[in-house]
Amino acid sequence: MCGAALTGLVATSLPDTTPTATGAAASARQDGDEPCPPGLEARLSDPGLPGLVPEGGELTPVQAAEYEKKLREALEPLRAQDIAPPREVPVVVHVIHGEDGEGRVSGERVREQIETLNSAYGGRFSTGPQSTDTGFRFTLSDITRTADDVWFSRFNDHRRTIRSQLHQGGPETLNIYTADLGPGLLGFSSFPQDYADDPEQDGVVVAHDTLPGGDRARFDLGHTATHEVGHWLGLFHTFQNGCDTPGDYVSDTPYEREPATGCPEGRDTCRIRRGLDPVDNFMNYSDDACMTTFTSGQAERMAQHWAAFRDGGPRALTRTGAAAE
Repeated sequence: MCGAALTGLVATSLPDTTPTATGAAASARQDGDEPCPPGLEARLSDPGLPGLVPEGGELTPVQAAEYEKKLREALEPLRAQDIAPPREVPVVVHVIHGEDGEGRVSGERVREQIETLNSAYGGRFSTGPQSTDTGFRFTLSDITRTADDVWFSRFNDHRRTIRSQLHQGGPETLNIYTADLGPGLLGFSSFPQDYADDPEQDGVVVAHDTLPGGDRARFDLGHTATHEVGHWLGLFHTFQNGCDTPGDYVSDTPYEREPATGCPEGRDTCRIRRGLDPVDNFMNYSDDACMTTFTSGQAERMAQHWAAFRDGGPRALTRTGAAAE
């Protein structure tokens, strides 16, 4: 993949009358885009199928360490009071669908997805000590629609062209793309550190049937987007680096040797480490119904990435300007 806590910021007044674009894709129907450098984080319905993931697949320990180095370097000049979540994150959802209407996600389902994000990042899916309000809130700014059979069914082949033509906003704007990603692949995302070098490729991609009300069994509650937005805000998988130090670089998420599937409560794959596997964490591969939690450490890490790479301040503007030159 090349603030104050607010509620009620879901844009429910956007009518489902956004125009459908057809011409944008016409000039881009080629054999496929140039591949991106590795740096993708994704969510698979079957972790045994890594070949489905475009742009390099899971992060290696070396790649994760490089992202961590970039974060630490970007945080050095910042003051502690500068590190906080934004009041709200503007979201643009790009619905790419077949010319026969397949995958044309309704405005209602898009708004339900934004509500799901706000509930997940507001800590409303869990109770007790594991309930963490990250402080992040999301507001729907726009829905775009593109009818194109090739873009819809072969998104991965044309992902760079699609995103470069449809992307809106700067580093603070969350662009979500929906399309048919095929069996097994649920979604993928860029990291904040990638923005300066490839701003138009910034964003999250999810299978259209993973939004709330979709028909992807076990993955139809909207938490693929929750998971991928976590990557967009800088989080690694909970199983990053397995049982080896530094794990996912978050001190309060237990180590985990491998991704969870289903909802294996009580699993412990790193017995030499404290704690059971975080199968209920949004950054695992568990079923949607099992995902309920971000930790306070993850919330802090997302705020750090926001301050370092996505806020609207001078540093973000400078990087954006440099990338555009």
